[in-house]
Amino acid sequence: PISSSVDTVRIFSEILKKEAKRARRYLDYWERLFMKAEDMEEGPTGSNERKRMVEQLCRIIVARDEKILRLAKRYISLRDILDVKARMIGTGFIGGKSVGMLIARAILLKDKGLDSKELFEPHDSFYIGSDVFYAYVAENGWWRLRMEQRTKDGYFDVARTLKVKLISGIFPEEIKEQFRQMIEYFGQSPIIVRSSSLLEDSYGNAFAGKYESIFLVNQGTPEERYTKFTDAVRRIYASTMNEDALSYRLQRGLDQADEQMALLVQRVSGSYRSGYFFPDVARVGISYNTFVWKSTIDPKAGMLRLVLGLGTRAVNRVEGDYPRIVALDDPLLKAHANMNDTRRFSQHDVDVLNVKDNVLETIGLKDLIKNGVDIRLDLIAVKESDTWIITFDRLASENKFRNTMIRILKTLEAAYEYPIDIEFTINFREDDEFRINILQCRPVQTKGLGRRVEMPSKIGKGKTLFRSTGNFLGGNISQEIGRIIYVDPAEYAALASQSQKYDIARAVGEITRKMEGDKKPAVMLMGPGRWGTSTPSLGVPVSFAEISNVAILVEIAFASANAVPELSFGTHFFQDLVETGIFYLALFPDSADTYINRTFFDSLPNTLKKIAPQYKKYGHVIKVLDIKNLKPRIAADIVSQRLVCYKP
Repeated sequence: PISSSVDTVRIFSEILKKEAKRARRYLDYWERLFMKAEDMEEGPTGSNERKRMVEQLCRIIVARDEKILRLAKRYISLRDILDVKARMIGTGFIGGKSVGMLIARAILLKDKGLDSKELFEPHDSFYIGSDVFYAYVAENGWWRLRMEQRTKDGYFDVARTLKVKLISGIFPEEIKEQFRQMIEYFGQSPIIVRSSSLLEDSYGNAFAGKYESIFLVNQGTPEERYTKFTDAVRRIYASTMNEDALSYRLQRGLDQADEQMALLVQRVSGSYRSGYFFPDVARVGISYNTFVWKSTIDPKAGMLRLVLGLGTRAVNRVEGDYPRIVALDDPLLKAHANMNDTRRFSQHDVDVLNVKDNVLETIGLKDLIKNGVDIRLDLIAVKESDTWIITFDRLASENKFRNTMIRILKTLEAAYEYPIDIEFTINFREDDEFRINILQCRPVQTKGLGRRVEMPSKIGKGKTLFRSTGNFLGGNISQEIGRIIYVDPAEYAALASQSQKYDIARAVGEITRKMEGDKKPAVMLMGPGRWGTSTPSLGVPVSFAEISNVAILVEIAFASANAVPELSFGTHFFQDLVETGIFYLALFPDSADTYINRTFFDSLPNTLKKIAPQYKKYGHVIKVLDIKNLKPRIAADIVSQRLVCYKP
């Protein structure tokens, strides 16, 4: 029996290579061009002719963006492109996520300082071309509707209708047949269907978390597996009409850009363990960590965000659970002080694929251990009394692992000539060695530390709105504030129902939407727990689109309601903050280093009724404070880790 993804990829890759040679059937221009490329690869063609062929193929399959094309032409070979074609369904581009994964792998395989064969897990991904998305729209008679959606008046309104339709369409017969062949190829190995749109993962536009990616445990009959796969494809196509994605595009001037959805289908990296399937470690690495939390951290060293199991907990803000943040220049440094905090701010649950029940499942670490599931706890956790606490201390501090991750991040950063982030998995071998699977790579926007801020001194309590030490992200700042939206933690916690808390989120969205434009005042948004949470008891459940116009975002800990902020390095939420240029701050009122002047927030008139009269009944919860005449300012300095918001 084959239990590891490494061996499975090797076997089926060889089978596919042999079958591809027998498959020269469709002799349109697309196929003839690739047949010519195949002959060129196998024959004695000169290097210049190969280069011209690589450039030609890159322009019809890889990207339109010139920066990405330069990278592709430099690192991707003709053989690499032909391997993509052998696993491609339909025609068109393979999309940003696929391209990032392929370029990153090509760059790293050329690095002689890395033992590529022993270090990196191979892959046998499939690619669903961007033209399939258009074929799907046309096949179902939605083309006119898509054109209406691209108008100014229909941009959001028509999108709601189109989203519903995209979930229930039918595919062209030739595409159905290719889907079935792919499902047969993967058998019952778990797979993940990932968005890979044309605009995704490009320079300056990550689209982090805007489109869906769906794990499929992939068990059952071929027909059952095919049905779940096509449902996943429809859901991802429908996610192109998500409000967050549309707002993101509008904000970046991409609302009229041609956005087609290609797909990347990957075999899930990991192993079978007592009825479950998951990798040992997953996930995010960032080559330049501008959002440091302590002055001694070197941003150039990069950082990791690690979890046990599937990487869903590394890229999302998960309620009550905390991935391990590793600053690669000081891997044992933590953002909290003692063992009690280590226990609290650690990972307690694990996302796994339940093979028996054919579902993605979240299971407690204690239950996994109790059930005898094979986990390398000695490498990722420490034992305290009868319990294990996931810290990743041993793994993170081992020189080979740390140096390897630094080299990977820096090699990719140098090639991209830009800071990058990657998603990856790690699987341990019996000799404590490990294999890395690079799943995704993209250039990321960063916000520099900025010039050193001259912090004000001797500010009286009456003129201080709040002050704090540490727990802020976004570099040095000295900015005047024109308006504060303040959601009172105690009043929010006292709301009787979840629907009222969702009302608060919609009210915040309504207020911030009325603040778009360059002449609007800088807005500071303050509230309890985690902004953007999916659990209203732990924070205000806004979408990022509803708060993307603010300049400063403040999360206030409210212990009695268990509403605790999270410094979400490496998550999609974090990526949104970086790209949008929002300064982030977490306030812990019970800390001796934190002071909040509640009298100030209670003393000013509330303009909620004027700005959003339909929500006036929540005036005791939401306070909109127009304070431009007071000229308050927020100042923060990375080196001293001091932050103060004050009236001059």
